[in-house]
Amino acid sequence: MRRTFFICSALILFAASVSAQKDKPWTEWTEKDAAKVLTDSAWSQTQKEMSDVAPSSGTSGSAVTRAGENGNSANMVMGEAAKNASESGQNVGQKSGSLTVNYYVSFLTAKPVRQAFVRMIELKTPNTPPDKVAERRTFVERDFGDYVIVTLKLEGTDKKKLDPARQFLSTADLNALKATTYLERKDGKRLALMDYRAPSPESFGAARLIFPRNLEGKPFIDSASGEVRVYIELGKAKVIRRFKVADMMYDGKLEY
Repeated sequence: MRRTFFICSALILFAASVSAQKDKPWTEWTEKDAAKVLTDSAWSQTQKEMSDVAPSSGTSGSAVTRAGENGNSANMVMGEAAKNASESGQNVGQKSGSLTVNYYVSFLTAKPVRQAFVRMIELKTPNTPPDKVAERRTFVERDFGDYVIVTLKLEGTDKKKLDPARQFLSTADLNALKATTYLERKDGKRLALMDYRAPSPESFGAARLIFPRNLEGKPFIDSASGEVRVYIELGKAKVIRRFKVADMMYDGKLEY
């Protein structure tokens, strides 16, 4: 009974969050509104892995406390996103003695993702001069042309898994990645990786996976695609997230 009540409550909170995002402009989103778009939305998902450790080790399972350690706005954004995801119930079931790895997958070329990211930075840096705010907001309206960019950012406390994955992303070869990284439609057709950019300060610590927007002269994703799967191999780790195309509509346009 308690589990059923909790699930119902979580669904109500989710619906309220989605409604809030649609009913007000992105410049009025709260931190939780923006975090929802960045971690658990039609354009962003989080794949979580947990490993139990002995309580006596003194290791905390929280993936939130370290996310903003070095103080830059990008880390604060993802740290706050992780914190809000935890508070919203996304991390239910996590044991206090567990180590975590969070793989954040987002369609950067989807406008709401860019809006959420810029909004989080603005909320964290309220004293930014107006000219800098205006300059930053141009990123929201940027035209990515014929490309689809998927970002992958790693956070967590399990260094045994995080360190190899981060090393892989830092040194990955494009030709090797092409064999293990792709977008796949529900009909089985795949879109091969076109280019790759390793994590850097410029990309706020996220790897950028760049795909062509078209396949055989037509958009790879359209309203009839049903579902698109993001598949990424990071050595031994696999990141697999499925996105429902029908949910990716935003302001009357398919955003991805």
